[in-house]
Amino acid sequence: MLSDGAPAWGGAALRRLRLAAAGVAWCLLLSLLAGCAGYRLGPTSGLPAGAKSVQVNLFQNRTLEPRLSEAVAQALRKRLQQDGAFKLATRDAGDIVVSGVITRYARLPVSFQPRDVITARDFDLALYVQVTAEDRATGKKLLDREVRGRTTVRVSADLPSVERQALPLLAEDLARNVTALLVDGTW
Repeated sequence: MLSDGAPAWGGAALRRLRLAAAGVAWCLLLSLLAGCAGYRLGPTSGLPAGAKSVQVNLFQNRTLEPRLSEAVAQALRKRLQQDGAFKLATRDAGDIVVSGVITRYARLPVSFQPRDVITARDFDLALYVQVTAEDRATGKKLLDREVRGRTTVRVSADLPSVERQALPLLAEDLARNVTALLVDGTW
């Protein structure tokens, strides 16, 4: 011990401490590299970003809920632009044409008032769309499946206003799901 109460480090103890610190640093580096092993930079389709263009048509609305087509098309265009894997075709015809049919709009209660088991407090809004993506040059269907978007809303005195305000969130969730299928698709 030194005069101030601190332990005296010998050469062997200091080497063991340095060796342990190096081992911990090496383990951290290996775990970091292993965690990033499956990460790919850029689009997963193998094509460079923006190599193909996408045209988004208005979706046909087969529900009784108005204004869904415009909200879905706008959200999908915005999401595709943000992703950057495809170039958005706004004036010319795109290499890939995305269209769809809005098949169902559902409102399901998820929670009820504490002392009233009949009155819903929160609703789960869901939008079901049959989405198709077709290669314009070959006519091959790249995507043909039902996709769902959902959001949860808190009921107030005016449910139609709440649903109207939640429509962009619902369309954004659907657009996120469709974009993931287009970008990460195996076609």
